Amino acid sequence: MGAENSHWHSELTYDQWVALPVSGPRPSARYKHAAAVVDAKLYISGGSRNGRYLSDVQVFDFETLAWSSLKLKTEPNVDKINDSLPQEILPATSGHNMFKWGNKLLLVGGHSKDISDYLSVRFIDLESHHCGTVETTGKVPVARGGQSLTLVGSRLIMFGGEDRHRRLMNDVHILDLETMTWDVVATTQTPPAPRFDHTAAVHAVHYLLIFGGCSHSIFFNDLHVLDLETMEWSKPQIQGDLVTPRAGHAGITIDENWYMVGGGDNRSGAPETLLLNMSNLVMTVLTSVGGRDPLASEGVSVASILLDGEEILVAFGGYNGKYNNEVYVMRPKPRNSPRPKIFQSPAAAAAAASVTAAYALSKSGKLEFSEMEDLNMKLAQQNGSQRDLASDINAIREEKKMLESALEKVRTENSSFKGKIDETTGSHADLSKELHSVQGQLNAERSRCAKLEAQISELQKILESLPSIEEELGIDVKSEVLRIHQWSLDALAFCLFSRTRYRFFSCFLNLQHMRISSDETKLIQLLRSIFQLFLNMWFGIGSFLHFVDCTPKIMPFVTL
Repeated sequence: MGAENSHWHSELTYDQWVALPVSGPRPSARYKHAAAVVDAKLYISGGSRNGRYLSDVQVFDFETLAWSSLKLKTEPNVDKINDSLPQEILPATSGHNMFKWGNKLLLVGGHSKDISDYLSVRFIDLESHHCGTVETTGKVPVARGGQSLTLVGSRLIMFGGEDRHRRLMNDVHILDLETMTWDVVATTQTPPAPRFDHTAAVHAVHYLLIFGGCSHSIFFNDLHVLDLETMEWSKPQIQGDLVTPRAGHAGITIDENWYMVGGGDNRSGAPETLLLNMSNLVMTVLTSVGGRDPLASEGVSVASILLDGEEILVAFGGYNGKYNNEVYVMRPKPRNSPRPKIFQSPAAAAAAASVTAAYALSKSGKLEFSEMEDLNMKLAQQNGSQRDLASDINAIREEKKMLESALEKVRTENSSFKGKIDETTGSHADLSKELHSVQGQLNAERSRCAKLEAQISELQKILESLPSIEEELGIDVKSEVLRIHQWSLDALAFCLFSRTRYRFFSCFLNLQHMRISSDETKLIQLLRSIFQLFLNMWFGIGSFLHFVDCTPKIMPFVTL
């Protein structure tokens, strides 16, 4: 694939994205820009990068596969406010829309540094490259960005968006491009929730479809339909594949098929390329890419280009953790458009027409042969349409049976889940009781620990006072032992002349070998034994007292 091969698109695989080999420099990577295809060229305007709005216009040529920058000029009749100050030809804008009208590109809305209360419409002349502001009248809507704009004939239908005060909207406005007059639409039934960064498409010039988008806290994956004749909202159910909520995605329609690319939910990008058949509202995941692929980005753009009679999808830019500037193309597989379900059946219309024709013929009573032949042909066509209707009815019945079977399966699964939930709830109750019991035991143990800590504190105080007690006891014991030791020496002298000297001598030896540091209990026991020994002496109490009185007299003998 390359610039030298003008039929590169015919080599593409159906329903698969491929990055084009771009020659030369590329535009800066960005997201929330606007894109449109005109005459085999992709035009990119504005966008945002690193919190900064962009104002450039870039052009990609599908013949040379190269980028170029469009040099814009101001309108000749636009007066300059101050020649000394440089003027911005096209204001830096993000979250706007761009589409072709006549020989101009119209740029509508978006966020910019231009402080304006009302929505602006600007133009770029594709021939002279002049740009300027389109004067609009009527009920001009407030300025906003992230809105959806859909071209229906010469009317531009706008829905939702976010104003410069971050207020979300879900109003509907219509711009008549012939008169450049705005009008606000009063709708009935329940409208979509206020949102921005959604996508919109028109089906059969009759229905406006809104998909996805987000508020400041919620991402949507719902589908809303506005009847453009009755201006009545409805919310049909999407059939087919389930898709995740997303915002910042891009969409483009080809016949009955609505292709949607990219988007995300601020946590991850949406990797699927979706296909919604707008006739039967069946959603299909056409293909998927990796989570960090540039196509799984928010703020990506998608358009379509007609090459050799074949529509090719073109995607550019986006942000998924990094800003992208790759050009991707996809060749959609041709698909047969099924008979619409949301409109009146052609078979039913044909049957009604046949009844009317038969009634008219019966009234006139005069028919020529050619008229009869034409009538027979019409009736045959109508019978064929009726057979088609019967076939459609049978198909719907089969689909109904399948849906009922799937519903019964879902109900069975729900019943099983309910049983598991009840079991889990019972287990949770038992665990809660055990938890309360353990908490009670823990509280009791904490109380016990508190008491033990108090007792330990008291013991620590006693232990802190023990050294002083031991010091005092050590002094008393030592003096008492010295006194008794002296006393025993006096008693020894007397016992040398007594029949009980052996017992006193043993007592003296016990006292002699006792260590001064013995505890108080041993000292008391020894004193008791000494006193009892004196009392049991054969010479009686009087002699004992005489002994005590004469002890000082025998000290010299003891010392010998």
